Amino acid sequence: MLDLDHVRSQFPALETPWVLMDNAGGSVPCRQVIDRLTGFLTRHPVQLGASYALSMDASAAVAEGRAAAAALLGATPEEVILGASSTALVNQLAAALRPGWTEGDEVIVTNVDHETNVGAWRRLEATGIVIREWRVRPETCELHPDDLAALLNDRTRLVAFTHCSNIVGSITDVRAAAALARAAGALTCVDAVAYAPHRRVDVRSLGVDFYFASLYKVYGPHVGVMFGRREALLETGSINHFFVGEDELPRKFEPGGVNYELVASLAGIPEYLGTLSDAGTLEDAFEEIAAQEEALVTPLLEFLDAHREVTIVGDPSPSSERRVPTVSFTVEGRAASEIPPLLDERGVAVRFGHFYAYRLIRDLGLMERDGVVRVSLVHYNTLDEVARLVEGLAEILGPGTAD
Repeated sequence: MLDLDHVRSQFPALETPWVLMDNAGGSVPCRQVIDRLTGFLTRHPVQLGASYALSMDASAAVAEGRAAAAALLGATPEEVILGASSTALVNQLAAALRPGWTEGDEVIVTNVDHETNVGAWRRLEATGIVIREWRVRPETCELHPDDLAALLNDRTRLVAFTHCSNIVGSITDVRAAAALARAAGALTCVDAVAYAPHRRVDVRSLGVDFYFASLYKVYGPHVGVMFGRREALLETGSINHFFVGEDELPRKFEPGGVNYELVASLAGIPEYLGTLSDAGTLEDAFEEIAAQEEALVTPLLEFLDAHREVTIVGDPSPSSERRVPTVSFTVEGRAASEIPPLLDERGVAVRFGHFYAYRLIRDLGLMERDGVVRVSLVHYNTLDEVARLVEGLAEILGPGTAD
């Protein structure tokens, strides 16, 4: 198991009386990222690409950050596109792909994704692209590859779906879905924002074409990262200046360049993760993280599942093979907006709302109840903090244990 004293000592912002359980909205940055960020701003306030030593040092630091982002995804540095946010990156990808498609071509989106991986594609409908929807099954709130198969045809150009819902927490069978899309001749664009903080990513084994995450939710700075399979990237147009060649990867997808200091700080993420296991590998680190998170989420799910007035959105199983520790729920007769302020009084930070999965919350009929209450844990949370949350919920919700 993880050494929680060590883990928490690596996050200066955890030195607070607040219990931070809104991590799916943004995790606390680790000390290694903070040190690299401040170090770059202190020592390298220069442009990249010059011949003088200071510029060369700055260029090397930014290149190290890009390589770190690539390592987190199991990709090569030239296949990694960096930008201000996941939303910006997906919009850039849609702009790059659309010129290669013709009117009547189809894109499949879901009704469970964060709007980042929906809106950019749906806006192409105004240009003649046909949008189809892969919907979750109401009884599980999960995506099933069998349902995707029925939507695919020879006009399908891309399937956009999530690796893990930021509402439900359930893990999608990405390999199966990607294989179906590939067999139909379609590309895939997968949202890993809610997945990457919790599990090891290997884009090669997943068989995806595009795959993105928000690194400020993976203990880093506010940077979005997108993997693009090299062959798929080369087949798309450039969104950079006219003199940037279409074979210049990843530069053709990064107009204006990257934020130097933020990208340089990315090397701190795998540096931190390497301290979590004796072997120092990302694989071992995420195995430790998964075990810790399953232990954390189990008492919370047990309490919620036993309370007759509470409905968990999705699967109540705590298994790390099935879910990450992001838990959403509703309370009978109460708006979601009523619960977090009462936990605020107890120093426990959670949130309510639709969390940009607007279409799912609408389809579940929960908009008029202000969406859901969401508790999002990560490995630096503790069992004592979960107990504090459960105690607070028990006081707020009152007796309600099922017979």
